[in-house]
Amino acid sequence: MDAVVEGVKKQKVKLVIIATDTSEKSKKNIKYVCDNNKVQVIELSNIEEISKTIGKSNRAIIGIKDKNFSERNIKKI
Repeated sequence: MDAVVEGVKKQKVKLVIIATDTSEKSKKNIKYVCDNNKVQVIELSNIEEISKTIGKSNRAIIGIKDKNFSERNIKKI
């Protein structure tokens, strides 16, 4: 989560995706940072599915840096 928070604060992250089974404390913290930096947050899927999709293990929160990618995926959701 620290890397995503840092990316949001530096305005490099354009979209944050949070797994639905992320802890409430983590959700609250990342949403607070995103709200203050005007970054959209989407909750979807679960930790296992998100991790499998990006090829990493145990990822509950991911940051999307590519503006075009994030805009296309927001429209699909």
